[in-house]
Amino acid sequence: MAEHREKTRGRPGRKAGENAAPSSVQVLDRSLTLLELVANADGAVLTDLAERSGMAPSTVHRLLTSLSGHGMVAHDAETGAWTIGVKAFEIGTAYLRFRKIGTVSRPFLKQLMEDCGETANIAIEDEGDVVFISQVESHAPMRAFFRPGRRGPIHASGIGKAILSTWRDDRVETLLSGRTLQRFTGKTCDTLPALLADIAAIRARGWSIDDEEHTLGMRCVAAPIFDEYGEAIAGISISGPAVRLPDERIATLGPAIRTAADDLTRAMGGRRPQAVS
Repeated sequence: MAEHREKTRGRPGRKAGENAAPSSVQVLDRSLTLLELVANADGAVLTDLAERSGMAPSTVHRLLTSLSGHGMVAHDAETGAWTIGVKAFEIGTAYLRFRKIGTVSRPFLKQLMEDCGETANIAIEDEGDVVFISQVESHAPMRAFFRPGRRGPIHASGIGKAILSTWRDDRVETLLSGRTLQRFTGKTCDTLPALLADIAAIRARGWSIDDEEHTLGMRCVAAPIFDEYGEAIAGISISGPAVRLPDERIATLGPAIRTAADDLTRAMGGRRPQAVS
């Protein structure tokens, strides 16, 4: 074929009706449209994308350049083809991974709630917070409740501390440096030395405890869940009123939570790594 498909040089004229200064919402909408077109094509050149999107080549090139800067698309200089980028791939696999966690974990959460009689939860770490993605509530009249999507402070969360315990201390320090560790109760680990000391105890014990550190009267026991690379991607926990979770019961529940976390890890094709020092 003699057709010349790549026309990225120069500044092609703007199509009639196109805004010289589109709104941020319009820019986002157009960018997502292009991202979808690129994802559906096995390599698409700029002129094809302009034709399919109904946008001027200059607009398409500007948006693709911006998407490329974020790793969402990639450009082959030899063929002129635009393909999906590594960052878009990471986002897509993250969705599949956490959707899988929500689905696969459901029977484990139900069994854990039935065995322990307390609310069972699963949450992930995101930008220094924990985000709850699924829960099976206890049948007891007084019980813990975490709305799916709720964010919580990682330093005052059983699951948060369980995940942090799988990290090296310097990684924990990097995450929390410059951040204020909010003091929610008199038991909150609101300084880095206190938190690191607690994390060391968690590593030795094998499970974490939120001892009324976020909410007075509520306790939590948690353990991490690992992916195929041995990296913690989530945590599973039970939570309930402190009156139903005294120290002696937590000592019994801790190993059960750890076992549930290990079983869920295996069900997802993950593995527990060697101990972190």
